[in-house]
Amino acid sequence: MSKDNHPAIIKRLKRADGHLQAIIEMIEQGQSCLQIAQQMQAVESAIENAKKALIHDHISQCLEQPQKPTASTRRDQLQEFKLIAKYL
Repeated sequence: MSKDNHPAIIKRLKRADGHLQAIIEMIEQGQSCLQIAQQMQAVESAIENAKKALIHDHISQCLEQPQKPTASTRRDQLQEFKLIAKYL
């Protein structure tokens, strides 16, 4: 994974963490279900976007490396792509 994208992914996850903490407080305070559901949607979206960024970065950095791959390296890369693609 590219270290260049770490700050962006961390920022997304911290934002999601902040939303999650706010949701817990909202539930404890007895706020409306509609407001809580809206905040939960924001958390899901933030986590989904962080996951996509992580996977896309992995594909770009690890699977598209310009090198002379051997047949076994190609098989390993293809297997790894298949494994990570299930999270898209």
